[in-house]
Amino acid sequence: MQQKTVRFKQVDVFTSVPFKGNPLAVIFDADGLDTEKMQAIAHWTNLSETTFLLKPTDPSADYRIRIFTTHGELPFAGHPTLGTAHAWREAGNQPKQPGRLVQQCAVGLIELTQEDGRDGVWSFAAPPARVTPLADSEYAALAEALRSDAIDYTARPCGVDNGPQWLVVRMNSAAACLALDPDATALARVAQTVGARGLAAYGPHEANGPANYELRCLMLGGGLGVGEDPVTGSANAALAGLLTTQNARPGMQYTVRQGTALGRAGDVYVRYDDTVGKTWIGGASVTIVDGTFRLP
Repeated sequence: MQQKTVRFKQVDVFTSVPFKGNPLAVIFDADGLDTEKMQAIAHWTNLSETTFLLKPTDPSADYRIRIFTTHGELPFAGHPTLGTAHAWREAGNQPKQPGRLVQQCAVGLIELTQEDGRDGVWSFAAPPARVTPLADSEYAALAEALRSDAIDYTARPCGVDNGPQWLVVRMNSAAACLALDPDATALARVAQTVGARGLAAYGPHEANGPANYELRCLMLGGGLGVGEDPVTGSANAALAGLLTTQNARPGMQYTVRQGTALGRAGDVYVRYDDTVGKTWIGGASVTIVDGTFRLP
């Protein structure tokens, strides 16, 4: 019996330079796959995330996706959202509205838009998030877990849940962020007090730096996997929302560099649109592999 094959792309996200962003596997025409098979494929690709393109069940959506890490399913994630949108468009599909896409996923409908004046950059509207401040009593444990005395407590560390759950911590500088060598086990215990499963540590660059902020994301298990993520859309969305909550925005738009510690150079573009109450998280994507996938 001949096995079914579907289109497959491997995309590098938050970069226009191959091998400098965060890779994503995209499986097309996945409606015939059940959860077990999707998880098996995601485990095999061994990437931080694999997405599966499905027919939408909401008439306002252009397509629907399910997002899997090597160990579990995510209701939402940023780099899979941008990477899948890039793959879907590159495959010859046309959005219902020019310059705008609507993605259906487990958290609901996610709007994407093409950024004017930024070649190849698309952005997604950050989904709503729940913010839980870290208790003062955990500050000493946090510093010990991060093995750092460079935490900037003028911005309170907080858990931010926007699908994935992040403990967002501000460091005194980009250099302090890049110098982090945390105790992952101890950090996981602190993160769990605010329901987080990953760390998003950030620090400001100097005025002539490559971006406004440096960001590093460490996954601490619980479906997110384990290890450092090269470039992370959901964590950037969490940070952008928290900056608003803490009245700490650097302006109506800013940039983030991520992946430096891993030899990557991810570029994230953040834009606030208060007229419609949306925060846009954007970046470029480039296709690395384009072919077919033999389904199990």
